[in-house]
Amino acid sequence: MGGQAPQAPDRRRYLILAICCMSLFIVGLDNTIVNVALPSIRRELHASVPQLQWTIDSYTLVLASLLMLSGSMADRFGRARVFKLGLVLFTIGSLLCSLAPTVQLLIFFRMVQAVGGSMLNPVAMSIIRNTFTDARERAQAIGIWAGVIGVSLAMGPVLGGALVDAGSWRSVFWVNVPIGLIAAALTWRFVPESKAPRARRIDPVGQLLVIVLLAGTVYAIIEGPSHGWLSAEILGLFALAAAAVGALIHYERRRVDPLIDVRFFASVPFSGATVIAIAAFVALGGFLFLNTIYLQNGRGLSPFHAGLYTLPMAAMTLVVGPLTGRLVGARGARPSLVLGGGAILLSGLMLTGLTATTSPVWLLSSYVIFGIGFGSVNPPITNTAVSGMPPAQAGVASAVASTSRQVGQSLGVALVGAIAVVATTDPQILATGTHPGWWLVTGCGLLIVALGLVTTTAWALDTATATAARLCEDEPSGHPPGQIGAEQPVAASVGV
Repeated sequence: MGGQAPQAPDRRRYLILAICCMSLFIVGLDNTIVNVALPSIRRELHASVPQLQWTIDSYTLVLASLLMLSGSMADRFGRARVFKLGLVLFTIGSLLCSLAPTVQLLIFFRMVQAVGGSMLNPVAMSIIRNTFTDARERAQAIGIWAGVIGVSLAMGPVLGGALVDAGSWRSVFWVNVPIGLIAAALTWRFVPESKAPRARRIDPVGQLLVIVLLAGTVYAIIEGPSHGWLSAEILGLFALAAAAVGALIHYERRRVDPLIDVRFFASVPFSGATVIAIAAFVALGGFLFLNTIYLQNGRGLSPFHAGLYTLPMAAMTLVVGPLTGRLVGARGARPSLVLGGGAILLSGLMLTGLTATTSPVWLLSSYVIFGIGFGSVNPPITNTAVSGMPPAQAGVASAVASTSRQVGQSLGVALVGAIAVVATTDPQILATGTHPGWWLVTGCGLLIVALGLVTTTAWALDTATATAARLCEDEPSGHPPGQIGAEQPVAASVGV
């Protein structure tokens, strides 16, 4: 079953698209719906703030670590087969999360969820690319797929709040079970099998080094405040992460099919897009984590009303995202990156003076501005990453951008939890304690503006062109290291 599957009839192709969108919906929903349940989880399971951070980061860290591996597995062993396995694991993980008797088991089951989730979105994108062979229809299908991201982002806080108010925090995981089961049954019945013409070899050493790097860094940041930043354990973890970076660069340079082709980073647009993706999602992760605790514990709102407060942010992201795509097509990435970074900066700055009685109008205005900023930054990230790259390498470059998004969200939760003071029941102390986190969001916005200006200059584009030329020269056969054939998963192209 190598290469592309035969062109399916129209009705069946759009049913396959709907199945893929269901997977995106539950994974996207899970990124925001769990945040609303954190205060309830803390009360029922007697969780500490670091344990709440791990409830989020155990999921995003595993997801970030395994995205590229899952894409390679799907190309080698079959996309429908890996997709079905992902749905089963994600559904089982969700069910186990809903039954978790302790916060430690909840964190572990979130990791099971993430293993399944890593097999869904990048693999579903490959299925869509393989099913819609006509370029125009494929573009329309990807547009529908992208729209689901905004819907899941908008629905997460509100649906999560309603479920927690009506039942308990466990219900935010129950919602995944029927959707996952239906999607799995439909996949078995309707999604044809396909594989890449040339499957990329799995890189276990590179994969292990990435896991050590990400887990060591995030663990050190989350546990640093309690263990002491200069303690032997924390310094050792940072040293381990640094050693993993060095080993990864050394090893990947010598591998024919590397997990991450380090030569890409000679391109300023690619390196800049990677940092922009991390900064944008640090801001998003911090925004969601801080607001959940502030609105419910600081202002006494119910989970549902706290979800309603953040709805304007999600709505603006949903509206601005497609408009930004058109702007990028007409004017390039610079206007969107500068506008978006500036809006994130302004939103963070507005919240650096947060109090327990800050005007709702001021709060909602800052949320709207953040939504405009995030909606403007997210779409051009992949466009910037692939600027000047050979077409055959665009998939690899965008897959790294997708991984960077998940890394950023993990770091955002870890960093704001480390620098903010939210382990208090006093509303005013809690509100004041969030200020360092909002300064972090402000700094992320400033960084995005600076990189948006630098990575779109003629000099930066010249480095991308030179990198592309070297990639082609190094592999005359047309399969440079890091390429996964014509069907590289490109979940990043829609901001997953």
